Amino acid sequence: MLGIDLKIVLWAFAAFALAGVIAFAATPIVKNLAHKVGAIDVPKDARRMHTTPIPRMGGLAIFLGFLLSVLLFVPIDRQMQGILLGAVIIVILGIVDDIMPLPALLKLVVQILAALVVVWHGTVIEAITNPNLLSADPHLHLGIWSIPVTVIWIVAITNAVNLIDGLDGLAVGVSSIASISLLVIAIIVSEQNVAIIMAALAGACIGFLPYNINPAKIFMGDTGSTFLGFILASMSISGLFKFYAVVSFAVPFLILGLPLFDTMVAIGRRVIHGKNPMAPDRGHVHHKLIDMGFNQKQSVAILYMMSGLLGLSAVVLTSSGEIRAIMLLLAVMLAFAIGHKLFKELSRDNNNKTDDDK
Repeated sequence: MLGIDLKIVLWAFAAFALAGVIAFAATPIVKNLAHKVGAIDVPKDARRMHTTPIPRMGGLAIFLGFLLSVLLFVPIDRQMQGILLGAVIIVILGIVDDIMPLPALLKLVVQILAALVVVWHGTVIEAITNPNLLSADPHLHLGIWSIPVTVIWIVAITNAVNLIDGLDGLAVGVSSIASISLLVIAIIVSEQNVAIIMAALAGACIGFLPYNINPAKIFMGDTGSTFLGFILASMSISGLFKFYAVVSFAVPFLILGLPLFDTMVAIGRRVIHGKNPMAPDRGHVHHKLIDMGFNQKQSVAILYMMSGLLGLSAVVLTSSGEIRAIMLLLAVMLAFAIGHKLFKELSRDNNNKTDDDK
């Protein structure tokens, strides 16, 4: 099977299925809980795309699906203990923030503490691919900088996923694609635990997605978006950065390219205009697509396609031979399928506008 360990695939599928079923079943329960505790997103500014109050905190269902699947299928070593403990801190922070919005500085401090918990338990970026192509050493060892670089990476990705959570199904879908990309890479390099963890995260996301696609019945809120960013950041260290002899430093940046790009542009835009870099605005990439005339479903599909192609590019970097050819073919097919769907929807919208003008 192209050098792939079938046992890893089967365990990953089991973790994926269990997490998906739990998240799907738990979401209605979490929705009722959100109503009871007042975790409701009321549209009160131009940034929000919905027009009626919608419960948030749906990320709790994603967390439950992921956690129960991981506890069942993955041996919990010291590094995994740190990641799960940090995730619990992030989820509790998200729940409180979804009920009563917290100051940005307080949230940042708690996120740093959660990242330090991960570092304390041994998940650290120790070396990366040397950007100096002329150097005789192919790896750049970070030394004392490993801890601050790791904390910055985890906090940055945690907030990056949170920032793209602006359209129905966008953040959870992009996180699903990133998780599946990491899953495929883990299977290729025969890392069973990383593969199972990523399968559980992808399954939990997809189990929640039916409730979150446009028109959304529930939002995952900061509970979900920060949790997803935290796990993706932590596992990219455990699953990719430590394989610096196998995969390029560029791989995690490709997989998480969309939220990272959007975050960097948003911060740069705010700084240039003399605003607080953490202040929310209506200038994210999904807002730009809406302003260009795309509806929510079309905008999300475009961003799914971008994220999918970036993820496939990362997988191609880690593969060779038949696997690389298959991935390239899948990339072309995915781009064609989504492009064709977008073209049909745009044509239908234009026809409807023409009929309305008559």
